[in-house]
Amino acid sequence: MTASIPAPAAKPSNWNAPNIITGARILLTPLCIWLVLSGGGAPDALRWWGAALFIFAIATDWVDGFLARRYNQVTDLGKLLDPIADKLLTGAALVCLSILNELPWWVTIIILVREWGVTVDRLVRASSHVVIAAAWMGKLKTLMQAVAISLALLPLESVFGAWVHPVNVVTMSLAFGLTVLSGLDYVRTALKSSRA
Repeated sequence: MTASIPAPAAKPSNWNAPNIITGARILLTPLCIWLVLSGGGAPDALRWWGAALFIFAIATDWVDGFLARRYNQVTDLGKLLDPIADKLLTGAALVCLSILNELPWWVTIIILVREWGVTVDRLVRASSHVVIAAAWMGKLKTLMQAVAISLALLPLESVFGAWVHPVNVVTMSLAFGLTVLSGLDYVRTALKSSRA
């Protein structure tokens, strides 16, 4: 009597909750840009709404990741779209801050080069079935960027006074430092993987 061979597990549909949430994050990015730039540096309602929308959208990154892993809904499309959605949202927010003269352009440019460079390299390696796991520093960088950009977008100085500015400088400096260091760590790991 021959043992029955179990049928292969069905691949999850691309039209699942995690991917829809990721897609929504991409679609919300232009609205976030419009609200922040329309509100400008003034502490008006549009700026508050833009900052709140960014915080909501960036928080969905953890939601879609949790749902995908918890309910076995990880897809190739999700793996492709998730980092793109994150980089679009954070990159757009940084560019807005630089346009409003609230963040030096060189900071934004260095962060964008690091983020998109690593993302493109990951996608190229993934096409060859080579995966470089995210290191702890990269995960900490992602969290610190979310905190720093959120604080920078919120016009908190109008509520709490000038002491908020040095707090923003410190958090953004930490995010910038972790971005550069984690980028260098990624390059080191990638080079080691290429030689293996």
